[in-house]
Amino acid sequence: MKVAVIGGGSTYTPELVNGFLQRVATFPLKELWLMDIDAERLRVVGGFAKRMVEARGAPFQIFLTTDRREALRGASYVTTQLRVGMMEARRNDEYLGMRHGLIGQETTGVGGMAKALRTIPVLLDIARDMRELAPNALLANFTNPAGLVTQALSQYAPDVQAVGVCNVPIGAKMNMLARLEKRLDTKIDPSRAELKTLGLNHLSWHRGFTLDGEDVWNTILESTIAELKTQDDPEWSPRLLESLRVVPNYYLQYFYYTARKLAEQENWPPSRAEQVQEIEKGLLEQYADPALTEMPADLMKRGGAYYSTVATQLLNAHYNDLNETHVVNVKNNGAVHEYPAHWVLEMPCNVNRNGVQPIPTDPLPDACFGLLAQIKSYELLTVQAAVHGDREAVYDALITHPLGPKPDQAQAVLEDLLETNKIHLPQFWS
Repeated sequence: MKVAVIGGGSTYTPELVNGFLQRVATFPLKELWLMDIDAERLRVVGGFAKRMVEARGAPFQIFLTTDRREALRGASYVTTQLRVGMMEARRNDEYLGMRHGLIGQETTGVGGMAKALRTIPVLLDIARDMRELAPNALLANFTNPAGLVTQALSQYAPDVQAVGVCNVPIGAKMNMLARLEKRLDTKIDPSRAELKTLGLNHLSWHRGFTLDGEDVWNTILESTIAELKTQDDPEWSPRLLESLRVVPNYYLQYFYYTARKLAEQENWPPSRAEQVQEIEKGLLEQYADPALTEMPADLMKRGGAYYSTVATQLLNAHYNDLNETHVVNVKNNGAVHEYPAHWVLEMPCNVNRNGVQPIPTDPLPDACFGLLAQIKSYELLTVQAAVHGDREAVYDALITHPLGPKPDQAQAVLEDLLETNKIHLPQFWS
């Protein structure tokens, strides 16, 4: 079996390698190909990855390449964890928002839109290569904005098996499981629990939790509300959770508490991208140490908790026909029959040898759906803009997003966005 990692020079890669090492008994990986356009970074990260594997008895081989087609040829699985424009582009996304008095963030608002416009054409190119070189492979996309990228793949590469993956749902699941363990005073195997989530990537609401098939959501929700009421500055208004009976994804803070997030931006620098640049600098120095064979503790500062679990267990469940439930981004296809079938949603799915199938589920409360529908309209416009170099679609997407500019400001933001990213957006300048 061959797995190709596009963006293999990422500082997350060692965690991915560790996930495969933990599953060698059930997932018979023979070749792990790490591909990246940055040869020096790939040499450092790939060298560390090789030492990790050798220290565990070399159950599979690692190959390093800057040739994407070579990496994809004959792969059974492909994972994408790339960043078009590197970390400097993320920094530009953040300060793009800040310059115009808007939220500056890499996956939502104007920054998330800029990233999507850069990223979608690249993922569609990868899909085209997969049709030729790995036609039966499953593509697990971790590249942000993961849901929006998966929406583009579902529309323009429907013959390629693709699923969008994020570590936020599993992070929420593990936090809720810890809350339940504390209440029951016992350790619980995570495989016994399932989280019920619905929405879009980075715009979802957690609304159910089962343990051994038994619904324990009220227990978790009430304990969460009770804890929030004891805090001077709670993450969420207890009243919000009491009314909606859901726990919002962290990224909804940008929508529910926009003023607070804008105030936090006033303390930049450093922005999050600038913080990550320093973290990655330190990580790469550690990875270059020829004596290092275990993941350094500093990797957790990067923000990728449970990344290896999400990535490798999804592939393991698919290969071994496990019928496991995973919260991922897939085409709705009637699973929530009240929502359009072509919408890509983040939702519980059954994962087995036949693929990733969304599990039928009830729609969200109306108070959640209104925001979801607005963002989905923005996503569809952004896909159109990215694929066709459509400036009118960019303008329409900007004024549709609730964190975007008002119409009288939108043209200035549009021009700034395209000029800042000109080298990465040839479709708008041909």
